[in-house]
Amino acid sequence: MDEHIYKSHNKTLLLYHFVFPAKYRKKIFDDAVDEKLREVCIEISERYEINFVEIGNDIDHVHILVQSVPTITVSRVVTIIKSITAKEIFKEFPQLKKDMWGSSLWTSGYYANTVGMYAGKDTIVNYIKNQGGNEKDYVKIHQGQLQFDL
Repeated sequence: MDEHIYKSHNKTLLLYHFVFPAKYRKKIFDDAVDEKLREVCIEISERYEINFVEIGNDIDHVHILVQSVPTITVSRVVTIIKSITAKEIFKEFPQLKKDMWGSSLWTSGYYANTVGMYAGKDTIVNYIKNQGGNEKDYVKIHQGQLQFDL
């Protein structure tokens, strides 16, 4: 099965791993909340170009693996998921909102990482290097280091 998304002028396979901690790291996830979260995520996937590949959690945070399209930014995917899940979970479990002191379900922050379905960083570097047909045809015009660890 091909997991790529085909549009009129592009073919993509964008996978993101997100971690969303509950506000105050409250231990809020139990079987009932887990089931509601799963239901809401499925509804989100029916309304948006966001496919939930896997959802898992601990009692105070959630891990989500999603596939999306390049027209939806990572921050927009996060906003969609966090806002809709919070609204629907609080609607189903009003006591939970009281337990959170009327606050948000999620912390304001999140963890996001891209996931390579077919290759990691080293494989892609070698793939680019070998595009010239043989090594002497390849000219490296830039090599930078990973940064943004602020």
